[in-house]
Amino acid sequence: MISIDELTIDQVHSAYKQGSHTCRQLVEAYIERIKTLDQAGPKLNAITTISPFALEEADFIDTHFKEHGKFIGSLHGVPVIVKDQCDTKGVETTYGNICCKHIPSQDATLVRKLRDAGAVILAKSTMPDFAASFNSASSVSGETLNPYDTTRETGGSSAGTGAAIAANYGLIGVGEDTGGSIRVPASFCNLVGLRPTVGLVSRFGLSPLVKTQDTPGPMTRTVKDAALMLDVLVGYDSKDTYTAAAAIAGPPRGGSYASNLSKYVLSRARIGVLNAVFGEGEECAPVNQIIRDTLSKFTAGTTLIDVDIPNLDYYLNFSSTYFSRSRYDIDNFLSAHPIIKNVTVESIHKSKQFHQALPLFDRIGTGPKHPYEDAHYAARLDERDEFQRIVIGIMTEHNLDAIAYPSVQIPAPTIKDVLGPRFKENPFLTNTTIGSQLRQPAISVPVGFTEPGLPVGLELLGMPYSEQKLLELAYGVEVLTKARRAPKFAS
Repeated sequence: MISIDELTIDQVHSAYKQGSHTCRQLVEAYIERIKTLDQAGPKLNAITTISPFALEEADFIDTHFKEHGKFIGSLHGVPVIVKDQCDTKGVETTYGNICCKHIPSQDATLVRKLRDAGAVILAKSTMPDFAASFNSASSVSGETLNPYDTTRETGGSSAGTGAAIAANYGLIGVGEDTGGSIRVPASFCNLVGLRPTVGLVSRFGLSPLVKTQDTPGPMTRTVKDAALMLDVLVGYDSKDTYTAAAAIAGPPRGGSYASNLSKYVLSRARIGVLNAVFGEGEECAPVNQIIRDTLSKFTAGTTLIDVDIPNLDYYLNFSSTYFSRSRYDIDNFLSAHPIIKNVTVESIHKSKQFHQALPLFDRIGTGPKHPYEDAHYAARLDERDEFQRIVIGIMTEHNLDAIAYPSVQIPAPTIKDVLGPRFKENPFLTNTTIGSQLRQPAISVPVGFTEPGLPVGLELLGMPYSEQKLLELAYGVEVLTKARRAPKFAS
């Protein structure tokens, strides 16, 4: 059996060219890892289903390379873990909800793009019902365990992708981010997680949560792999008009997000530090210390500037539209679905066929059927746009490349916390909602571990369409901290 620990796309491609690995061997090794750690052993519970076509796809890729002597595309033979939010042709999909189990007849656009680039769809990963949580609790799969401490939470909603990529179940992973669903599990699972600008990546074939904020993106162990993956995912799609954003953004410099990564970009950067969102209290102290220590290690050429966003709490609270439009967006998606019939948010909520540790979905279930039924909806949108103008103004005034802060104020909470009253009665202490409600890109990059060994992520928030800059900065942080390490499991 070949070693799959911490493999990168470049390493796998080199192995294929040298003839030391085949795609089938790699896929078999990952499937064995899933069986060993997910279905047995610590039972992380990160995978809902292994694709029945994975080995067949691997054989096709090996045959193509043998006959033609060249790769199919930039992700040739790369096994991908796909969040169960995405339709995958012929592979069971649920959107995290027990009422929605079905076999899609077509791929989501991003899944098709991955296949066209030569990737193998290896497995589907767990998620809470309709991605409506910062935790992993799902009526389909229950809770997903953190690979670094199995008494703790992975973070949601891209919970399974986070745990799976951290534990080396696959080479790269697909997440989706509405309020932090890529960056929270990336922070808790020692991964790179990128939330792209809304519309840069198509959402066609993905269940929605808040249509104006939803955005899929990469979850990987390295910044370069995230960049290589983003190269494939971006682009206009007539099935999702929001992807007009991809046309506005234009191609990355040099034609590839991955081709311009340099550790020296960080040494010339101007980065704002948002001190107001460093948490208070004993639980937040280890995270604060690691983030402060990381910032202190930036080179002398990096300029750090303390910044403040006036009335931040007000903007985050008032501009939130989950309660206003999530029910509407989910119902519209389900009513147009070619396979799922007679399922609505109301029917799910009335029958209690959702995980009961999801207070957000519980609230959505009694929310307005249409956003305009919320008397404050227009005002929320006005304030959301004003919020963005204020932050862009601050970044422009200080000539900032990014704003930095802890991705989440606390380390991964316990499963007991998730299932108990703690987060039903109190807000989850994440900072990821800042980028989400601004609809701006943000990246979480690993920067260290607390003394008990729990990962901590640094978030970098950028201007709209600044994915190139964020990846360059994150690459510098990655080289500086070398914080990524695989979890260890008892033999």
